[in-house]
Formats: sequence, structure tokens, C-alpha cells
Amino acid sequence: MHITRRERFNAAHRLFRPDWDDEKNLEVFGKCSNPNWHGHNYTLFVTVKGRIDPETGFVINLKHLSHIIKTYIIDKLDHKNLNLEVDFMRNKIVSTENIAVAIWNELDQPVKEIGGKLHCVKLVETENNYVEFFGN
Repeated sequence: MHITRRERFNAAHRLFRPDWDDEKNLEVFGKCSNPNWHGHNYTLFVTVKGRIDPETGFVINLKHLSHIIKTYIIDKLDHKNLNLEVDFMRNKIVSTENIAVAIWNELDQPVKEIGGKLHCVKLVETENNYVEFFGN
């Protein structure tokens, strides 16, 4: 059984490599390398898998999962500059792919502690672009 919790956050970022000049960054990352940043209204789906507990009827208590996502992810990312203000994105290219992997890494242990097992982190950047990460 899989169960998914959806959350939303807004954040700014810049796709760039500091070891490249602006011309090379523009060539590779296009407008997303704007030195003055750009932002997205992200939608995050966190899917947990497991067996249904016969006592509760739950795979996992969604109130607990929501609290974990808000504490470890939303509170740290919402209305932030992902390149400058988010500890777990430091020294990374802030692509949607890398954000999803970092979110997985932040959530994996806390979800285990409440009896769950992460199945997928899906991060929607735009209505046309999203990534799904199923772990290492």
C-alpha cells in the first residue's frame, strides 16, 4: 500500500556553477541562471509505503507525516532562497533533481522513526516539469 501527502512551498533559486562565468552558465542553464534569481511555486508529494496496520487502518498517520514534512522541509524551504538560505542545499547545483534527492535525505530517517518507509519524493516545479526520486 502507498499513501501520499501533498505540501506546497514557494522558493527562489539560481541554476549556476560558481566556477563558470556568466556566459557559460547562460549557455548551459539558460534564463534559469539569472544572477538575480527566479522563483517557483513548488508542489511536493511524499509517498510512504507499507502494510495497513489492522489496529488503526493506516499505513502511517498522515498527521505525523505532515508534521515531519513541515518541520524538516517546508519550514526550511518556504519563501527562501534555496542557494543561500537552505543548509541541506549548500554547495549543490540547485536543480529540481538535486532538491528532490536532498528532500529524500532529510525525510528518510524521520519517516522511519514513525514506522514508515519512503517510496517516492515527487517535486513539481512547473505544470510541465517535475521529478520523482525513489531513493538511492
